[in-house]
Amino acid sequence: MKKKTLLAYSVIAVLFAAAGAWVGVNKKPPAPPITHTVQPGVTGPVQALFSQTMADAAGSQQALSQWKGKTLVVNFWAPWCGPCVQEMPELSELQTASSGKNLQIIGIGIDSPANIAEFAKKFHIAYPVYVAGIGGTELSRQFGNQQGGLPYTVLIGPDGEVKKTYLGRLKFDQLRADLAAM
Repeated sequence: MKKKTLLAYSVIAVLFAAAGAWVGVNKKPPAPPITHTVQPGVTGPVQALFSQTMADAAGSQQALSQWKGKTLVVNFWAPWCGPCVQEMPELSELQTASSGKNLQIIGIGIDSPANIAEFAKKFHIAYPVYVAGIGGTELSRQFGNQQGGLPYTVLIGPDGEVKKTYLGRLKFDQLRADLAAM
């Protein structure tokens, strides 16, 4: 009986190894983020953004209209979103490297004020982070995020027009190229 059991386990192990090898060989690379260029002149969602007053991570109310006239990278994120958290160090680096330029990155957190405050205390984020709660999802939908997926990033020109949107983890080479083209 032991030989039959050992043989059965060996066959099962070989089948699992073969299945794993097949999956490994046929695994597709992750899809690039979904991006699209918005029609020139689209400003409605930007006006909605600038009309907002949101609490920052420390709880102080801030008018988002303070960012008018700057090139904005608006990143909708949540502390529980893995890709959101993964791209934050690169967004911080971009903000630091762009100091003195007309570029501002802002994060709009879709979570509770307590969770965002706790997250901000743990991690050094070099750009302002605001608390939008579940209302941030609706704001991101106004910018074209029909799926409500995160992270969702919006590139807004200093003229207040939406230039491009990105669904999913940012490809920073692409973002830098888009910024350079503005």
